[in-house]
Amino acid sequence: MSILKDKNILLGVTAGIAAYKTAHLVRQFIKAGANIKVVMTPASKDFVTPLTLSTLSKNPVYSSFTNEEDDNAVWNNHVELGLWADLFVIAPATANTLSKMASGTCDNLLLATYLSAKCPVYFAPAMDLDMYKHASSKTSFSKLQSYGNIMIPATSGELASGLVGEGRMAEPEDIVAFIEADILNKLPLKGKKVLLTAGPTYEAIDPVRFIGNHSSGKMGLEIAKAAASLGAEVILVTGPTKESVSHSLIDIKSVVSAQQMFNEVQKHYKSSDIAILSAAVSDYRPKTVADNKIKKVDTSFTIELEKTKDILKSLGETKAHQFLVGFALETNNELEHAKEKLKKKNLDIIVLNSLRDKGAGFGVSTNKVTFITKSNQVIENELKSKIEVAKDLMQLILKQIHA
Repeated sequence: MSILKDKNILLGVTAGIAAYKTAHLVRQFIKAGANIKVVMTPASKDFVTPLTLSTLSKNPVYSSFTNEEDDNAVWNNHVELGLWADLFVIAPATANTLSKMASGTCDNLLLATYLSAKCPVYFAPAMDLDMYKHASSKTSFSKLQSYGNIMIPATSGELASGLVGEGRMAEPEDIVAFIEADILNKLPLKGKKVLLTAGPTYEAIDPVRFIGNHSSGKMGLEIAKAAASLGAEVILVTGPTKESVSHSLIDIKSVVSAQQMFNEVQKHYKSSDIAILSAAVSDYRPKTVADNKIKKVDTSFTIELEKTKDILKSLGETKAHQFLVGFALETNNELEHAKEKLKKKNLDIIVLNSLRDKGAGFGVSTNKVTFITKSNQVIENELKSKIEVAKDLMQLILKQIHA
């Protein structure tokens, strides 16, 4: 999954011959999972039609402050467009538009939106060789970058004039790759490795039956996505679950039993920077596992159980540079038991939730948690979606790491 998934991208199209490539650029953004809206300069419609870009983006295309063909004119609010966008990409960016952006000239909807945008702005210059080299163009590039805008450099190749040289707009695939790399390199967990466990474990009784629990793995998978969205390389060790996740930064290791989870975690812990153990690991397993299905013969049946290895405790005992986070699902004396677990297992944060809280626990999309830190800070949260809980946890980890 691309880092652009679910991002709101506003594409600004100006009047250069390279505008014909914007149809393919929109498709590339859509393929990456982004939401796209397009704003065009009036002259750019001579190079690519609004209908084409509207069809591909699945949104109306904006090119003027009002819908000209509508008798009941509707105001196209440039401020709302700017606020909607997570990213504003101007491609192609002509010498004319770049000069206006640099000087603050505001004579069309695209420029008004640019001046209103609070998000990162990328621009991909497209012009002929001599125009690209001209001192005024270089001044525009420099000035715009000094304002915090990000330039996607033009490439060399055959130009519309027939000349060969620098000034050709970067290809759509390269524009998307440039933006993805730029975002990734600025993320706070870039270069960090997060080890995460999720879901239940199943302990076999015989080839058919097992001891397990009701964990769905939803919470762990949301944490994996939140960590990846911050640039981390995530090793996700997950027990049996129907939930799924797809992200280029998430490497899934599927296991079944507590012993398998222990073995997989031990493989990756030493090289990890952060370990978050959210899995509901079985505390006990059958001491012996039948080779064949146990027949229903007697009126009662006894299984002798033995303890499984305590994965979280083993990590706390060998912790070196790692930041270690555990989970505690309690039903009574919750805070007291969670604090005891935090200290006993040498954790940096423990996440407490209770089966007594409505809307929290297994199999639901919400959770109500309390974060407890090693410094005895207790942060109670209201009922939230597991997506929000995962984001809150990752932000707390970032604060603790950089404290």
